[in-house]
Amino acid sequence: MERLAARSRPAPSRSGDPTEGADATDGRSQVRIRDVTKSFKGHVAVDRLSLDLEPGTFFCLLGPSGCGKSTLLRLLAGFETPDSGGILIDGSDVTGLPPHRRPVNMMFQSYALFPHMSVARNVAYGLQGLGLGRAEMAERVATLLRLVRLEGFSERRPDRLSGGQRQRVALARALARQPRVLLLDEPLGALDRGLREETQEELRALQRRLATTFVVVTHDPAEAMTLADGIGVMEGGRLVQIGTAADLYERPASRFVAGLLGDVNLIDGRLGPRIADGEVVVEVGFGPIRATGSGGPLAPGDPAVVAVRPERIVLLADEGEGAAGTVAEATFLGDRIRRQVRMRDGALLRVSSPIATDPRFGIGADVRVGIPPDAAVVLAP
Repeated sequence: MERLAARSRPAPSRSGDPTEGADATDGRSQVRIRDVTKSFKGHVAVDRLSLDLEPGTFFCLLGPSGCGKSTLLRLLAGFETPDSGGILIDGSDVTGLPPHRRPVNMMFQSYALFPHMSVARNVAYGLQGLGLGRAEMAERVATLLRLVRLEGFSERRPDRLSGGQRQRVALARALARQPRVLLLDEPLGALDRGLREETQEELRALQRRLATTFVVVTHDPAEAMTLADGIGVMEGGRLVQIGTAADLYERPASRFVAGLLGDVNLIDGRLGPRIADGEVVVEVGFGPIRATGSGGPLAPGDPAVVAVRPERIVLLADEGEGAAGTVAEATFLGDRIRRQVRMRDGALLRVSSPIATDPRFGIGADVRVGIPPDAAVVLAP
């Protein structure tokens, strides 16, 4: 699989203040997964999966329920053992090691806080077994609470905290042992939308400050695109595409990835001739579309799909260039208007335009649809 290089950031120290850093380019927090397979009662949850992560990466595993992303996280944590393949962290093979002997920690979706313990005691629980004295333990807990902006909450119990505050307590406890790799399973799934967006910003800022490698599981594409340096899309136990948010959004490798990463028009057609600068022509029901790439080993005449994001389609006056259509629906969305344009062959294209779009493009208006070649990507059907 391709290698994902993270931006260079300082790595956390192994003692003292966990916010103090060292050189992140020394490779100590590198994660390497090699041809890992894991099955449960004959069902293959992770299928010959390989992945490399550079130090300090914020990486998201994205996919629908049952695709294997949580199983992969548990394999990294040591809660599951692969049937085959290997896992290396910091250059050492940890495939057969139990969780407590790996330089990782895991934060669960439920947060798993102890309801009878104060915030400080919950965080201190993560420091047990390190042989710290009482004063050093208290200082470390105070440092962690400052890190997650919970100063003054040390004596509260979890039932007196908001959802976002409980999430930060769980995060502080997971960071207590200064793991080289932090694993987070749907960490924001229990929060409402507004709080989730606020906490995304906090989590991203914290990861940048610590330069710890974060691996996050999510089924929310917007969350993955907001948080991650890199995203790995999983389907059927395999990583089907790895890249930045922009890579995956603008250049999906399949219909599955295109649909997962946001609203997209998928237009069936047949591959036509190749033209200059890596462009091809795809013949669809309402006319030819110039597009980039070939989506795989496709030859002229083969069935193909053109993927176009609604915001990349341009509406033109009826006398202009482009394919002819009629506006069938228009929905006001604040800063944008979403339209459905019925093409001459009956196909419906979704078009998202700024609110200042030509007022002539109301329901029933005859329009022309323009699709820039760099906005159209050819995929195998």
